[in-house]
Amino acid sequence: MPRQVTADVLDFDLLREIARKGGVRSYPANAVLINEGDTSDTLFIVLSGRVKVYSNNADGKEIVITTHGPGEYVGELALDGGVRSASVMTLEPTTCSVVSGANLREFVAAHPDFASHLIRKLIRSVRQATESVKSLALEDVYARVVRLLTDLSDPGPAGQRRVRERLTQQGIADRIGASREMVSRIFKDLSAGGYIAQDGGHIVVVRKLPTAW
Repeated sequence: MPRQVTADVLDFDLLREIARKGGVRSYPANAVLINEGDTSDTLFIVLSGRVKVYSNNADGKEIVITTHGPGEYVGELALDGGVRSASVMTLEPTTCSVVSGANLREFVAAHPDFASHLIRKLIRSVRQATESVKSLALEDVYARVVRLLTDLSDPGPAGQRRVRERLTQQGIADRIGASREMVSRIFKDLSAGGYIAQDGGHIVVVRKLPTAW
């Protein structure tokens, strides 16, 4: 099944043009591209593979903010000259075009279409951050699981929904700010009730999830 094209994916011609501004580098899985708190201003354009944007604390507790795939980019927040607000790590072998901050600023000034795309992406990021804060403050773990499965899935036959990414229970816990044990209990009950199933490593919502758990 082809990956869904999201609003954050650059137009192919624009992607090719900005990618030419940087050198192409390949990274193995679990390679850290950006460390939270760094002062670098490099932009990483994902050409193949997948990366996660995350934050963690001194105790090792991690929250995954989002993931990005081919045609998307990370590191744009450093354009304001501030430190990196989150870390970025590859989830699988990944190839990126690495564009310096100076080249990026020149490209933004010369290409209003990219500047417009960047503005829209930043607006979406603010909206997503607002929704995440509201969800953590106002929803229980089950409601956050349902929201994540809904946001990351596509409609299928007979009312089913198939999650686009291969998510582990730990990965889900990291996304919603919960423990793996709690997520495991929820999934055990949903599986036993015939609400979810696995298909080639992807979660399938077989029928409408209960309103409460």
